[in-house]
Amino acid sequence: MEIRLNSIINLVKKEFIFFVVLILAIFSCLFVKPSLSYLDYIDWKTIIILFIMMIFVQVLNNVGIFDRLINSLLDKVNSSRSLVFVLVFICFFSSIFITNDIALLTFVPFSIIALKKVNLEYLVIITVVLQTIAANMGSMILPIGSPHNIFMYSISGISFKSFIVLLLPYVIISFIFLIICCLFIKSENIEVSVSNFNKSEETSFFMRIFSGVDYFLLLTFIGLFILIGNLQNIPEVIGFFKSIIVGNELFCGIIASQFISNVPAGMVLSGFSNNYELIIVGINIGGLGTLIASMANLISYKLFVNEFNNLKFKYLAVFSILNVILLIILLVFYFITN
Repeated sequence: MEIRLNSIINLVKKEFIFFVVLILAIFSCLFVKPSLSYLDYIDWKTIIILFIMMIFVQVLNNVGIFDRLINSLLDKVNSSRSLVFVLVFICFFSSIFITNDIALLTFVPFSIIALKKVNLEYLVIITVVLQTIAANMGSMILPIGSPHNIFMYSISGISFKSFIVLLLPYVIISFIFLIICCLFIKSENIEVSVSNFNKSEETSFFMRIFSGVDYFLLLTFIGLFILIGNLQNIPEVIGFFKSIIVGNELFCGIIASQFISNVPAGMVLSGFSNNYELIIVGINIGGLGTLIASMANLISYKLFVNEFNNLKFKYLAVFSILNVILLIILLVFYFITN
């Protein structure tokens, strides 16, 4: 009995975000009667794409693609600082074309393996945090870089050029911020470990592929969709939004993103205001902040915790500090220029 209780406690600690979302989703069910309409809340396309990308990453990992890429990368860098720099800006530029979520799903596992291989595990936290910021900020360059921008671009009627011009200053400032952060990384010569990345041969190839999928992350996304869907069907919540959104789109975008993430925040706010430009700016810089502020934040956190569960609080501390600093910088820029 004690062993089972300890197992449950350890599971809750490891999947803390999932259980928080689960509790909130269940609580929201007290206000909206459960029904089959709940299924309509869930963006199944997002869930399927996320699942496919997890499978894809596991396949690459198990056939040794990551190992070969790591060796190729290590041939081109000669210091810890240059390695972190490359890993961070791979996420920045790839997110422009493959979205922030997919960039992190692809390169965070790659980075963890690379840093382990050169005995630089102490740099994993700062690297993954900077990669997360890089993916969120880099994805703002084009409307196709993130789900919330795809949605806002499609409903706003803003031209492609105007959309880019609107967010480009924030992208440039974030780019400079990331460079400065990387410069604080101590530059050490890299000594490549002779040990190879070991893959378990005790189970079949397909078993390893599917067992490597983070099903709790998928369930967390589903829980968030249900929570958000219920909130959108509670009259008191709707009335509250109507009274505060108009005229405060930027701040509402930032604040709402912290609690329901920037994708649903954009969907909710755009239903009550047509000041799309401020909403777009708000939900994009609002992706900085809490883990839930952007789904990408949650993805990288889960990937990190799967490998370094004992360091999750240190990760959250570094994540929060850097996110808040950049968020303040971007807000100061907004006030200066508006």
